[in-house]
Amino acid sequence: MNPKKETNSMSEWTTVGTRNQVDPDSPLAAKIGEQHIGIYDVDGTLHAIEDICPHAHAHLTQGFTDGCEIECPLHNAVFDVRTGKHLRGEPCSDVATIPVRVVDARIEVQLAPPQA
Repeated sequence: MNPKKETNSMSEWTTVGTRNQVDPDSPLAAKIGEQHIGIYDVDGTLHAIEDICPHAHAHLTQGFTDGCEIECPLHNAVFDVRTGKHLRGEPCSDVATIPVRVVDARIEVQLAPPQA
């Protein structure tokens, strides 16, 4: 799916997929420009985080999901997809969370405005 942008004075929202593309066992990987994003379903609520592990540079969406946790597919670092916090495993930093919403079954993420 090609990302589609909606811009207003406060934020920029980009469509990255549809709601039926995500379930608790199958996160959605998206790329907007150079930013990789993972969308996860936890108890019916969507959460979005950076999709690149800060330690191994692997796509987290290719890892192992268990409730609100995602484990890097290359090593044992585990992150909470609701907060981006590194929980255990290989020492590394947290991953950023990204605002996400569903509008008319479209999944949209809010990207930070470009730095001036």
